[in-house]
Amino acid sequence: MSSVSGPAGGIVGDGASPQAQAADWTSAGPRVRGVPSRTGASAPARAGQSTHPRAGLSDLFATSIRDYARQHPAEVVKVLQAGCTCPPGDLGLDRLHANWLEAAVRGIDADHSLTRSIARAGASDAASMPLVLGDLRTIPLPPRSFDVVYSAHLLDRIEHAELVLDRLVAALRPGGLLLLRFRDRECAAALLERRLPRVARRAIWHWLRPGQPGPGQGGPFPAVYEPLLSADGMHAYMLARGLVLTERQALRDRPRRPARFAWGAPLMCRLIATLSRGRLPDDHDDLLYVIRKPENRFARVL
Repeated sequence: MSSVSGPAGGIVGDGASPQAQAADWTSAGPRVRGVPSRTGASAPARAGQSTHPRAGLSDLFATSIRDYARQHPAEVVKVLQAGCTCPPGDLGLDRLHANWLEAAVRGIDADHSLTRSIARAGASDAASMPLVLGDLRTIPLPPRSFDVVYSAHLLDRIEHAELVLDRLVAALRPGGLLLLRFRDRECAAALLERRLPRVARRAIWHWLRPGQPGPGQGGPFPAVYEPLLSADGMHAYMLARGLVLTERQALRDRPRRPARFAWGAPLMCRLIATLSRGRLPDDHDDLLYVIRKPENRFARVL
């Protein structure tokens, strides 16, 4: 399916009937099949409990979406992916085929030079997801229509992050999963990224953001990091919206040894952590959250 970009075209137009929405999903959403999931995933932590930071990718999201799909075996899991620079395989959608489970994915992102280049690159790829670019505050999203809303490395680079997250939560059906991955604004790498001039950020972008498009494709994304993008900020948000935290993790998303142009960045991060006496740690970069939207709107977070 070719990627589509445009000025707030929306996933489903305002006023579309439920039948039109269902037809749109069954005809347009790419259904993902693939290899079986690997076994031996660790048991989830209790709600609200952090796990130890660790390097590399996490199976947290893949395990959560696979469990959700198993609970709804006769349905195509409808996924809204907010942000087109997500880590490859973060959701593990290619592992659902072993249990005859399927997922249909749609994507939205802010209209930026980098996202436009990604949309153009994906336009010729038949396997790429439909992608709509525009103002994330106004892109039409059908309410209560998605089983899973997944956002990775989006909220830390946009303004009005809380408003955008409210719209993503509204698009999630009761009982659905909100999967969030963002750079912790209270870590050393985030402070370094916010304080560095644009030229310096370009030089160390691929160390700070491994695997993400950057210099040569329109420059790095803005480093916004609103107060929501922290453990305290997200906790307050969930309490205010009545959302239930299922699990969270902290990950280090940077290589230990950078390229020659970024050789000073690890030293700066360690210096920031030392001078802040651990308030801005250097042991993790990203925070990962699995959040459930209660089926009962009067449910409370314990």
